[in-house]
Amino acid sequence: MSSETEVRPTVSIASGTLQGTSADGIDRFLGIPYAAAPFGENRFRSPQPVEPWLGIRDASSYGPTAPQAPYGGGLEDLLPTVEVPGDEILNLNVWTPADRTSELLPVMVWIHGGSLAHGSNALAAYDGTPFARDGIVYVAANYRLGAEGFSVLDGAPLNLGLADQMAALRWVQAEIERFGGDPRRVTVFGQSAGGALTAALASHPQAGDVMQQAIVMSGPLSGDTRERTGRITRLMAKDLQIEATRDAFAAVAPAELVASMQRVTAGSTPITGGAGFSIAFDDDLFPRNPIDAVTAGIAGRIPILIGTTTEEYRLWFLPTGLLSTFTRLHVLVARLKFKISARAVRLYRRNRPGASSGEILGALATDLLLRVPANRLADARTAAGGRTWMYEFAWRSPVQDLGAAHAVELGFVFDGLAVPDSVSLAGADAPQSLATSMHSAWVTFARDGAPGWPSWDATRPVRVFDGVADPLVHAPREDERQSFRP
Repeated sequence: MSSETEVRPTVSIASGTLQGTSADGIDRFLGIPYAAAPFGENRFRSPQPVEPWLGIRDASSYGPTAPQAPYGGGLEDLLPTVEVPGDEILNLNVWTPADRTSELLPVMVWIHGGSLAHGSNALAAYDGTPFARDGIVYVAANYRLGAEGFSVLDGAPLNLGLADQMAALRWVQAEIERFGGDPRRVTVFGQSAGGALTAALASHPQAGDVMQQAIVMSGPLSGDTRERTGRITRLMAKDLQIEATRDAFAAVAPAELVASMQRVTAGSTPITGGAGFSIAFDDDLFPRNPIDAVTAGIAGRIPILIGTTTEEYRLWFLPTGLLSTFTRLHVLVARLKFKISARAVRLYRRNRPGASSGEILGALATDLLLRVPANRLADARTAAGGRTWMYEFAWRSPVQDLGAAHAVELGFVFDGLAVPDSVSLAGADAPQSLATSMHSAWVTFARDGAPGWPSWDATRPVRVFDGVADPLVHAPREDERQSFRP
């Protein structure tokens, strides 16, 4: 059993000297502030510069996490929460090979998911050791969540959590070479809400200044108007009996904002709807959706690896008990609300004999929210001369009959199947061969600019990670995708 050595590596950056830890050939530096604490006079402001420190700063433990509440409704058994107290929540972690040479290594920057309201870089599932082991300098950054990061307030900038990630990427550009990383070979990757943030960053007109590639894992590819994204802020203001202004929200303790968020979002899920945080269109950071950015000629040159799981919906429907409650009436209401044709519903039922109404609704929602937009983005990027690779995670977890649900793929991408966070989603007997295959593809993409299968073209190639043959499939379920055409 390995143990941490006596070696305490140091790195000097612009704000001061850091002392990390070293074990098994990997140096790690944790809790590094990339921006000032976003509280006090900095609350609801754009990220501010870090105050330099004197002496050596200990970087051996995770930094503070953003204010948040644990998952509920059965999801807490599958999606853990780590809370580290403190104000310096705008921090990041770096894993890098201990035996570094003058040759700079590719960099991967991880953006965690969690519906823009949960998660942190301190979760065990996001340990960067497997990436550093394979010659990658791995970075994972925290950002403001919930009301602190995505409120719509008079007197405050929009999308502060997204601005935090941009600040982290600028930190990487300025400092990562000191850790052996190449600032000209940065791949940003994220899952779920982290995938949405990754897509938003990659669609920015100046994206090429902070990244060279992106991986979008199960991330929604859309934003919304200030009016619509501000719904949850207005509900919280009403709940707290205050105005939806920077000054009023800044006078409320972070913990009370979290409690208010819990009250006004009770019963909401990413698929069934309700109040929730989302990215707002913003002239500075997010002027348009990723597909529109490509069409407008603003984005499309950054290589992107993008994909979904086959049964995203099962994470939200099964643990919460929703799956068995949906009826044909619910499917009809969803069809009318989202303008899905009756022909599409019949097609999905015919392709899934014996499926319940909840499973049909879930399959439609998965494609409507994630798979079809990913296909459309790949089409638009190809037409604009960009390179895109598509994947689908299809291995079915036996845990609570999750199947190929949202987030099950994380333990495979991080090659960390023994980590409790992964075991809770994929079980104790998940196939290591699949983890080796997926993790290798992500590393290969970061290192070589291609994951190991053909890029998107008219034949629509998709690497299907099923844990058996991991086949390359052309145009999977094309009849269903085409049923969503306007």
